[in-house]
Amino acid sequence: MAKMSLKMNRRDMVKFQKKLDRAIENTFEETYEFFKNTTPKRKGNARRNTKINEKHDGVVIEGNYPYAGKLDAGYSKQAPKGMTKPSLNKMRKVLKNELGKI
Repeated sequence: MAKMSLKMNRRDMVKFQKKLDRAIENTFEETYEFFKNTTPKRKGNARRNTKINEKHDGVVIEGNYPYAGKLDAGYSKQAPKGMTKPSLNKMRKVLKNELGKI
């Protein structure tokens, strides 16, 4: 019987990890920009107070203003679907595209 093996070179794995990290970073950046641009803009307060924060367990897009929940629930004609759900859909598409480049 013939043997079979799969060899993984450490250098190749490090290169792959860097590409994967870059794909994830690009995904977060594009998703944040999409989220921010989807946020309704009347006086600019909501967009000004939408930030991306790196936490110990991940990256968080935060709308730090009292009516963020209402806007995300679709109370604005400018964003009738809110921001979160469309941004999650965008994130899936961007990540799929980024991973396809690796």
